[in-house]
Amino acid sequence: MEIWETNKLLLFIGFVIPGFVSLKTYNLLVPSESKDSASQVMEAVAYSCVNYALLIGPIYWVDSNMLWISHPRLYVAFCVIALLIAPIGWALLYKTLRETQFVRRAFPHPTAKPWDYVFGKGDSYWMIVTLKDGSKIAGRYDTESFASSAPSHEQLYLEETWVLNDDGGFERPRADTAGIMILSDEMVTIEFFNMTYGANDDGSQET
Repeated sequence: MEIWETNKLLLFIGFVIPGFVSLKTYNLLVPSESKDSASQVMEAVAYSCVNYALLIGPIYWVDSNMLWISHPRLYVAFCVIALLIAPIGWALLYKTLRETQFVRRAFPHPTAKPWDYVFGKGDSYWMIVTLKDGSKIAGRYDTESFASSAPSHEQLYLEETWVLNDDGGFERPRADTAGIMILSDEMVTIEFFNMTYGANDDGSQET
């Protein structure tokens, strides 16, 4: 196949791989909708060009000193950095910059949905989920719980379900609870409470 010819293979590695690495890293950090293959290739080429533009100084130094002859191992290390490490770093830096207050004055937050923003922080919460029929589900969202992320539909797994008392507080875990899974189609609101582990005198949970 023509793509496996040496020159074309090198062009593919040089102008697709760095951008592809950046895109995949950013998509892991910021969940987003899937794009078609053609759009991804074009974006990968564009991001690869940006990668080389940002590395123009080191690239010029390596080229002018013919590092591949004088220090081949150092040259290989530089290629790994340029092709793999730097693209990951640019994605991390780009996400960090977009989350700063200064940049957010001009551009929206990179995370599109509040669902992904809240659950992406990895914090633990006590939750009360109100369903469409008006009923409420109380539970603990902790290290063994799980929330889906984009582009998947919102689904929530609480590792423990709790009984609410008459005042709406968390009274006790349900007997033999192994958690509950809730689908987005059934949820109306989710109320979050900071996770605390102290108990009241009657054994109920502080929230």
